[in-house]
Amino acid sequence: MLARVERPAWGNVLLCALLAMLLLGLGLWHASEGESYHPGGTRAWVAAGVAGTWLAFTAWVAMRRAAARRPLAVAGAAGEQVLVAFASQTGSAAQLAAQTAASLQQAGMRTQLIELGTLTHAALASCRRVLFVVSTTGEGDAPDSAAAFVTRLMSSPQALPALQYGLLALGDRDYEHFCGFGRQLEQWLQLSGATPWFDAVEVDNGDPAALRHWQHHLSLVSGAADMPDWERPDYQRWRLVERRLLNPHSKGGACFHLALQPLDGDLSWQAGDLVEIGPQHAPAMVERWLATAGLEGDRIVAQQGRALALREWLATSQWPTPGAARGLTPNKLVEALTPLPHREYSIASVPGDGSLHLLVRRMQREDGSLGLGSGWLTEHAAIGETIALRIRANPGFHAPPAEVPLILVGNGTGLAGLRALLKARIGNGYSRHWLLFGERQSACDFYHRDEILAWQQQGHIERLDLAWSRDGAGTIYVQDRLREAATALQAWVADGAAIYICGSLEGMAPGVDAVLREVLGEALVAELREQGRYRRDVY
Repeated sequence: MLARVERPAWGNVLLCALLAMLLLGLGLWHASEGESYHPGGTRAWVAAGVAGTWLAFTAWVAMRRAAARRPLAVAGAAGEQVLVAFASQTGSAAQLAAQTAASLQQAGMRTQLIELGTLTHAALASCRRVLFVVSTTGEGDAPDSAAAFVTRLMSSPQALPALQYGLLALGDRDYEHFCGFGRQLEQWLQLSGATPWFDAVEVDNGDPAALRHWQHHLSLVSGAADMPDWERPDYQRWRLVERRLLNPHSKGGACFHLALQPLDGDLSWQAGDLVEIGPQHAPAMVERWLATAGLEGDRIVAQQGRALALREWLATSQWPTPGAARGLTPNKLVEALTPLPHREYSIASVPGDGSLHLLVRRMQREDGSLGLGSGWLTEHAAIGETIALRIRANPGFHAPPAEVPLILVGNGTGLAGLRALLKARIGNGYSRHWLLFGERQSACDFYHRDEILAWQQQGHIERLDLAWSRDGAGTIYVQDRLREAATALQAWVADGAAIYICGSLEGMAPGVDAVLREVLGEALVAELREQGRYRRDVY
């Protein structure tokens, strides 16, 4: 943050000296007068001018002080430029980088697209945020166009302490060194002091699900919740069978446990996987839009191999303004519709539970309306209704294959991913688990309290640390609990423990990362990442 410039001390001295001289002059002016009388017009105007000047000066100082007391504004989406650097061998990375830049520009952010090979240290050091889109060629090598960057900069770490980065790495798992150059680039960035804006996304042979996850990150960092998907997910049909409020009377947002069962196929996923949900508008909102546009919702429209009522098309689409829709035939309107973007949630259960569980917080927009995805799942969708859902593998957050100690850290709805990992591990007979969980109030926001405490009592959770930010006088977060347990953290890691983080990208995740680096050291944290013993699912 920029430092606030204070008025230097000599300015105060000079001001006092001027006031003293003015006072002395006025005194000498009236020294010969023995009695009071009207000073005359000239002297009155001079006195009024002096007083007016003083008042104006005082007001100016007051305004400067008030402005200085206001917090400095963070550069908004429209004012902050994001550099999008790409390294492409066949053109795929270049195309995805261009799509990335275009998506951010549509969200109101300024971007600059640049080929990685032309990027200098001075240009990189002057940037605050950079998105890298890079492919790998051969056996883990950089694309030919990036050779100059590798030779010029990546031969040794650089000083990039102010840089935040995001990384989209393209590769093919048929090759031994999958995403080899992307991983080399990330390691070099971390050794250079740069910090991840969000976790790297690796794409296997153009996997559209991984690319949608990249878009998910773009929508979060840009604040554009309605950023359209580049490619719509191939949803399956699931039925919402249970919805239960977990935190009545909480000072935070309402949080719900949801259970869904498949109408097509079986229950099949691994702990750590995610779901992509196809949200819908509330039925009442659809009917209001139809009435304003003067259209009949029952009209059947055949498009894309489907014949649906107009209201059904509208329920899953972004709308034009009612005025823009007037005069369009239903067919032309449906042709122009853009599908609603998907929403991602961590799975909170294992297939053996008999249903897919989610932990969803109801979000509210500034105007009081409910968030698109959370509003659909927690309010508008009726029990028994069909939900468009797709399971997305998330191998970067799967449980370790061996019986190693596990440190699980999360806050809020991040408990979902940790709960699934615990269920899977406990089911395999493992018990060396340390859970650190944080929320607002113990009385309201301890989700799945009975289950977690039972696991602790049965010995499935060896250590449990809880942080409640709104209980008591002080504000306590999970990173504070982790710092307090520094000795235990060092001992668990020395015993081979893996660390899994799930929850908020803002606040919690960087706070935990800072404590890990403080307690374990930069080199060991980098080693844990390389070994796959430090993993995150943050949003």
